[in-house]
Amino acid sequence: MGEPAPLVSIPEAPVPDHGKAEWFSGADGATLRAALFSPQGDPRGSVVVSPGRSEPIEKYYEVVDDLLARGFVVLVHDWRGQGLSHRALPDRLKGHAAGFHDFVGDYQALLAAFETRLPKPWIALGHSMGGCLTSLVLAHGETRFSACVLSAPMLGLNTGGKPAGMARALAWLAARTPLRGGYVLGDVGDPFKHVFPQDALTHDAARYARHQAQIRACPDIALGGITWGWTDFAFEACAWLARSKGVEAIAIPVTIVGAGVDTRVLTSAQKAIAARIPKGRYIEIEDAFHEILIETDDRRARFWTAFDETVATL
Repeated sequence: MGEPAPLVSIPEAPVPDHGKAEWFSGADGATLRAALFSPQGDPRGSVVVSPGRSEPIEKYYEVVDDLLARGFVVLVHDWRGQGLSHRALPDRLKGHAAGFHDFVGDYQALLAAFETRLPKPWIALGHSMGGCLTSLVLAHGETRFSACVLSAPMLGLNTGGKPAGMARALAWLAARTPLRGGYVLGDVGDPFKHVFPQDALTHDAARYARHQAQIRACPDIALGGITWGWTDFAFEACAWLARSKGVEAIAIPVTIVGAGVDTRVLTSAQKAIAARIPKGRYIEIEDAFHEILIETDDRRARFWTAFDETVATL
């Protein structure tokens, strides 16, 4: 069991009951943070929750409560480069990465650190970047999970009308120069200046404000814009999944829930991956923005219906 780690608690978002965080060592010894939460009574299994880019454990407290109410043990983690986990650059606000292999290794280290405390069956739940990395882990041969549900996974990048090939080539080149740690096109993406609804991430102003209050309470969990290194990683990860035969070898039920009004990632790529997984299916919440899990109650309810359907037979 690792050394205790902090969790941020504010009146609008207290730490869920029966939970605590701890440090564990990632693939290369990086210090990473995870939190484990246990339901009352006998658990029906475990859910490993993998947040999206920029998202700390704290943003998922409501999701934790939703899963605890369903009787699951819940493990949530901070990817390297965000939350309170190790960050590669001196400027903590830079969203940086160097390929996807360290992320995959970190996920395996996470499972190794918590395996004995995760009752079976295991369900993987990932959002956006976390959905992409969860897919990579499964496509690399991880077989201990019994089902997987992905929320608006990053399986194809929305390049905002710019030619995708050109954007990928530019990121590849920049990531192999001293520019790799610089913000893409100089956009610092200051998280303390984000405003609703311009972000177009959710229709729910209260949930949006709740997370803004969390990062104001603990600025160390905040993250800013992306670097060229992160952009190159994202294109590389999506391309690997698009061509890998490992996707077809994923044997468990996988439900991909897409957001119909998504400006961050491509639903077309999500549909394509779902079609290649033998037990894959794609469901779309046609009026949802990218952040399905912090959307309005009615949109979130449709996600949880898809989740419950996926795990009902386990």
